[in-house]
Amino acid sequence: MSSTVSQKNSRIQHFLKGVEWLGNLLPHPIILFMLMCGILIVLSAILHYFDVSVLDPRPNHSGDILVKSLLSQEGLAYMVSSLVKNFTGFAPLGTVLVAMLGVSIAESSGMISAALRGLVVGAPRKLVTFTIVFAAVISNTAAELGYVVLIPLAAMIFHALGRHPLAGLAAAFAGVSGGYSANLLLGTVDPLLSGITQEAARLIDPNYVVGPEANWYFMFVSTFLVSILGYLVTEKIVEPQLGNYDPQDADDPSILQHKVEKLAPNEKKGLMWAGIAMLIFSLLLAWTIVPEDGILRNTKTGLVAGSPFLHGIVVFIFIFFAIPGYIYGRVTGSMRSSQDIVKAMSKGMASMGMYIVLVFFAAQFVAFFKWTNLGSIVAVKGANLLINLGLTGSILFVGFILVCAFINLMISSASAQWALTAPIFVPMLMLVGYAPEVIQAAYRIGDSTTNIITPMMSYFGLIMAVAVRYKKDTGVGTLMAMMIPYSFIFIIGWITLFYLWVFVFGLPVGPGSFTYFSTP
Repeated sequence: MSSTVSQKNSRIQHFLKGVEWLGNLLPHPIILFMLMCGILIVLSAILHYFDVSVLDPRPNHSGDILVKSLLSQEGLAYMVSSLVKNFTGFAPLGTVLVAMLGVSIAESSGMISAALRGLVVGAPRKLVTFTIVFAAVISNTAAELGYVVLIPLAAMIFHALGRHPLAGLAAAFAGVSGGYSANLLLGTVDPLLSGITQEAARLIDPNYVVGPEANWYFMFVSTFLVSILGYLVTEKIVEPQLGNYDPQDADDPSILQHKVEKLAPNEKKGLMWAGIAMLIFSLLLAWTIVPEDGILRNTKTGLVAGSPFLHGIVVFIFIFFAIPGYIYGRVTGSMRSSQDIVKAMSKGMASMGMYIVLVFFAAQFVAFFKWTNLGSIVAVKGANLLINLGLTGSILFVGFILVCAFINLMISSASAQWALTAPIFVPMLMLVGYAPEVIQAAYRIGDSTTNIITPMMSYFGLIMAVAVRYKKDTGVGTLMAMMIPYSFIFIIGWITLFYLWVFVFGLPVGPGSFTYFSTP
């Protein structure tokens, strides 16, 4: 029996090492987009020379869609004249930065960190595991906070309770990274992905709009699914496999002396007033959209769909975090003047430097892909292939999710992967008959569930560093093998929820979101 288990673990180790090797072959996402732009320029010229085309399937369009060369006079003029416009007009850029301004204030004041600590430390003993996973999922609203604060905190809490600290680390890591896209609130990832989806959808429908709220219903429910599954995997699989913790395994014995600090009185007071501010803001917002004559409803239809509220939801995300964050800071003393607000927002923008550079090259790739008509041609040919193979409905989406999960092993950045693949998959699946909102929801499942088993994930080194402090012989393969059960169960459970949600109950994945798409 032990020999069989040993052989199985050996195969897993070889597989994970292979994934790590393949991932290391890939350049940085920014360099990858630069290379893809160069390849696209040359490829467009070659395909244009051979007159590659496809019949336009749209009812209101006739004739063929031809490849246009970026190395022609027209193409060179386009690249030179549109470079800045492609960047500044890229939908995810402004929306993410605006949302991040508000989140930065809440994060800098300490409000988000205190709320997470209060949620986890104050949980009943029997609910500690569930609460840690749940808090980890919702921590994604504040970008890296879950990795930096909650994962080390979870290990400390488990050790303080006489449990294996790596089980706590695994539970928090599974929630933060494996449940990356799920959340109760809209965060910075929502406008980021929806903007890329919108750009890709406009290859087929130039006027299509995908809002940050496009997947909110589905991701709200997914938060509880991931939390429950994370709890079960931790309690039934991971912690029993780890066994009892031996303090002698610690690389840094001093870490075992750390105590989990409860919220100070001023922190509790700050959270109370921040909560009151959130409640008042939510009530005011409800007053503008719940009544039939609400001022932020759609003036033409009277509905919430297509309303100024949904079109401007990024503004409300900014306010929802900024005002309570500042109030918390004033109560606790972490923010004493308006200068502290400016510093918090500046710090948040400074952390987005890498993202802005990435967006510049991603925007060029998406724009070039659209201008050359390669996006439309790939979409039409791919859609025809799927139809001819009979791959439609749930089978199609299972395959799509698994492909995204595999790509995520090597390109773990959600924005980089989606900016690279959305111009291909979104138009293709739209032509098969599915709306961009549903396609994006499916992508988010694949993008999240394999984050925890790839060394290409940007915070993997940080998780390793924390794990080694508690167990000095922890290796990359050890950590990934510990996280495989989460990844496996998450992807099965999440795909099942998606299938029931979309194909059985026919529910919209978000406010005003469509399930099916008809070619204009």
